[in-house]
Amino acid sequence: MKTAAFIALFCAGGGLTRYYLSGWIYSILGRTLPYGTFAVNVIGSFFIGLVMELGLQSTAIPSTLRVGLTVGFMGGLTTFSTFSYETLMMLEDGRILASFINILSSVSICLAFTWLGILAVRAFY
Repeated sequence: MKTAAFIALFCAGGGLTRYYLSGWIYSILGRTLPYGTFAVNVIGSFFIGLVMELGLQSTAIPSTLRVGLTVGFMGGLTTFSTFSYETLMMLEDGRILASFINILSSVSICLAFTWLGILAVRAFY
């Protein structure tokens, strides 16, 4: 029950963070490309790598908190479904190049940032 409560609490925080952070990014960069979704997915990728590696390599993050942060907060923060929808809309609008740039950059940069999160922890352990 404690784990489920952590997930629910952190998921709400992640969802609110996604809403405000992506909105802020869109207000700065505009909506010509899905910048807000891209930003929250990259940030979430870095932090899931960091939290998982730190939680698995040390006792710094108890397992219940690790699950709350990864399943809850990162699950609420990041959004593959929005990425998929926005990319499909670009394809339907005939923005083929922009959609493929979004796919390639999102997947490669999110993987790179997950790896950077892991490396950040490994540098200290």
